[in-house]
Amino acid sequence: MTATATKTLQATLAPPTAHKEHRLQRTVATYRRALFDSFESGADTQTAVNDIVTPYTLTSYAKDALKSYVPKLRDTYNASELKDDHPVRFTNRGWKLDYSEDRTHEFCWRVPQAGRGNAFWIPLRINPAQRELWADLLTDDVTVGEFRLQEHRTNWVLHVTVEYEVAEPDVPDDPTPVGFDIGESKLLAGCACQDDTPIQPMLFDGSRARHLRKEMFTTLRRLQQRNADWRIDERFDHYQNALTDIVEKASRQAVEYARQFESPVIVLEDLSFIRERLDYGKFMNRRLHSWAFARLAGRIEDKARDAGIPIRFVNPAYTSQTCHACGHLGYRGRQATFRCTNSECWVTEYQADINAAANIAGRVDPWGESLSLKPTDDDTPQDGSTCDSATGHRETSREPRQTTLSEYGSEISDDEASLVGSPAL
Repeated sequence: MTATATKTLQATLAPPTAHKEHRLQRTVATYRRALFDSFESGADTQTAVNDIVTPYTLTSYAKDALKSYVPKLRDTYNASELKDDHPVRFTNRGWKLDYSEDRTHEFCWRVPQAGRGNAFWIPLRINPAQRELWADLLTDDVTVGEFRLQEHRTNWVLHVTVEYEVAEPDVPDDPTPVGFDIGESKLLAGCACQDDTPIQPMLFDGSRARHLRKEMFTTLRRLQQRNADWRIDERFDHYQNALTDIVEKASRQAVEYARQFESPVIVLEDLSFIRERLDYGKFMNRRLHSWAFARLAGRIEDKARDAGIPIRFVNPAYTSQTCHACGHLGYRGRQATFRCTNSECWVTEYQADINAAANIAGRVDPWGESLSLKPTDDDTPQDGSTCDSATGHRETSREPRQTTLSEYGSEISDDEASLVGSPAL
């Protein structure tokens, strides 16, 4: 069984000659005039956009990309105005790459230009970590999608969207489910389950990401009030790059954590509709909507697939409110604390994010999803496998489950360590 993976390759153009620099600048300026004119005209169909962009000195690849992109700006992205740094988009028909190991820069890209014989070649500085995919572009193993050219400070950057087939890892006969809870207080909490027992949990702190999001909102609002538009894009890129770095580190740590277990299966909540379901008031909605939950889950999925680890998605209902030991509903007295209300359960207080991660891990089995509480909405797993949803509570554990503090390592604070329950003796 195979799956289609999508990635964006990035390369920096080698410093162009003065003549090539002038042609790049002219292409960008012409494209942006065509883009702004199409958008401001209110064109909402490909035919309407085509009527506007036809006179411009652009390749058919750029015009076709505009015809597809402009109608989406309002219909899909609800854009009311455009930034002035949009990249030049080309459809995949205009893609051409050359390779020679005898050159300093082995890969060269053919820059599309309007008019017969006007295209020119320019060397690329590729990301070494993506070298294998760049090589696959020379064969039929990778399909090129849209590619984009943008000036970034003193460099020209090329982004290429590619699709390729990867083997979908099979779930082993005796898997170790590793659940991950993505949240605000702790950006990422992981917990593996063996014999229905949580073991060796991990936590990735979310305070840095939370601070960046708050600072970004405040800074950009002040710059808007001062009409300092020239600085808004610069600061926005700064914060987005910092958040992207956090996402990459967290997703890498998640996969490394899962790999330490035998036959791991990573289990994530299906957060496809989280934005539509969030309604916690204006302030909390702004905070939660500004955090791309699906972005982190997507990076974990990509890296897990590259590592050959199966991924399963389960229904997120009640994962943060259910006791992982007995299945009864409890409550979170504060952000980091889960309290079980079942007097017969050994759990009294527990680290809330780890409790949620243990519940997520416990909802997967080799045949699909098993939901311990009443189903809400559609509990069909994202991967399309069958599901077996129970509607009642599970029986109280016959054997107590204990997680020692030493298993938490340095990631957990002293306050959080006090929330890890132990059996009543």
